[in-house]
Amino acid sequence: MRATEDFLAFSRAGSGERERTGVVVCHGFTGSPVSVLPWARHLADAGFAVRVPLLEGHGTSWQQLNRTSWQQWYGSLVTAYHDLADQVDRVAVAGLSMGGTLALRLAAQYPVAGVTLVNPAMTFASPAARWVGALKYVRRSLPAIGSDIKAPGVDEQAYPRTPLAATHELARLFAATVPLLGDIDAPVQIFRSTVDGVVPESSLTAIVDGLRAAPEVVRLQNSYHVATLDNDAPEIFDASVRFLDACVHPGTRMDARGDDAVDEAPAR
Repeated sequence: MRATEDFLAFSRAGSGERERTGVVVCHGFTGSPVSVLPWARHLADAGFAVRVPLLEGHGTSWQQLNRTSWQQWYGSLVTAYHDLADQVDRVAVAGLSMGGTLALRLAAQYPVAGVTLVNPAMTFASPAARWVGALKYVRRSLPAIGSDIKAPGVDEQAYPRTPLAATHELARLFAATVPLLGDIDAPVQIFRSTVDGVVPESSLTAIVDGLRAAPEVVRLQNSYHVATLDNDAPEIFDASVRFLDACVHPGTRMDARGDDAVDEAPAR
């Protein structure tokens, strides 16, 4: 199969000893594959078969995103999962921000080998989000939430506005996914930035509380929300490869950095 790599998608066949393991990598809300392409490339260079879908309503305009539903976003990920599952023996799933939400939903509903997430979302930072269902009839959008990145000069190329009808769909996605977390039986790895201007710490708490087994939590000290494009990106990339290897070959698991970077999950 021919590899593809551009703004809209990324696809590469596996190679070497990892060629029969696939990873679907999912970008976040108002973003595009640009935000996770370095991660996807690293996984592909390591030998995994990789797909990065462009979620419905993304990569076009924030107005278009306002006309889509969370089911359509999820459908884009499910399609990529089935496409990859037809080519390999097992599939893992990875996600950034809302991509992490969708990845968790996928893991609850389909067989996956492992789940690795960067700053996954399950709650909103602003208390005003509870009124978004009404606010969307008054305003179509708010200022952008993209490119929350500590490293200077890095742009994830997200939408210039945050569409409110789509934000209401995001709230519905959170509400529909939390009850499914207990159905996940695959190992879960979560990278969490200590400073995140988009997704609050309560998201991590909600995910940990909902999971059947405690995830591996890796704290990122030198990155903001879009950590896949930030200072800690190399650490994320290397640790996720080790994690996925351990998911496929239990008993070989190593700490993410070989030190005290791997936390116990927050107390339930």
